[in-house]
Amino acid sequence: MPEDVKVAVFGARGRMGAEVCRAVEAAEGLQLVAAIDMGDDRAPAQAAQVAVDFTHPDAVMENLSWCLNQGIHAVVGTTGFTDQKLDAIRAQLASQDGVGVLIVPNFSIGAVLMMHFAEQAARFFESVEIIELHHPNKADAPSGTAATTARRIAAARAAAELGPPPDATVSELPGVRGASIEGIRVHGVRLRGLVAHQEVLLGADGETLTIRHDSLDRSSFMPGVIAAIRAVSTRPGLTVGIDELLGI
Repeated sequence: MPEDVKVAVFGARGRMGAEVCRAVEAAEGLQLVAAIDMGDDRAPAQAAQVAVDFTHPDAVMENLSWCLNQGIHAVVGTTGFTDQKLDAIRAQLASQDGVGVLIVPNFSIGAVLMMHFAEQAARFFESVEIIELHHPNKADAPSGTAATTARRIAAARAAAELGPPPDATVSELPGVRGASIEGIRVHGVRLRGLVAHQEVLLGADGETLTIRHDSLDRSSFMPGVIAAIRAVSTRPGLTVGIDELLGI
């Protein structure tokens, strides 16, 4: 029988990290060899073949650099990635032959489908806005999922030769119309009781379409995390998102 894939989890005492630890321990063919959190020695993670990072935007780059220097594949659920950070990872991977990094804005299969459906619908509607809703402990805004959705919608609209969404606003309080990501308005809500939710609102004359996804429990992300752990070693270099893993 093939040996189990050895897995380390960074951010293991956080809510998502703890859930990942439980999912890895329950998954056939995976073995949890290290559960690392802030202030812990990384040395136990040297035994891992794959590291999963659910930490903080301020910590993830250092963790990734350490993993790549060790030749350890990485699956990353921490958000806050910019183009500059992605380029830095690609540069380091250039000297790490065969090592893979999977950075995933959202591991929920439903959320991945929501983004896919929004991208498909975007070319048919004149107006579009995004509302993302999360728990108040989330460190970044907008969410990585919302930013990714906005960029995909913007690309789909550009391919369809649509102009900017109509908006006659000339007077506003700063921030009341949300952030603009490649011309797409994104609004963030932080509210106790929420986990992770997103609505894409699309409109045309006489009709609207709402595409909404709700993660009601962090267990909803675990099938995507486990799939990414199993796949990352077969995908050298940098991959963003799990769409291809799902055949999308």
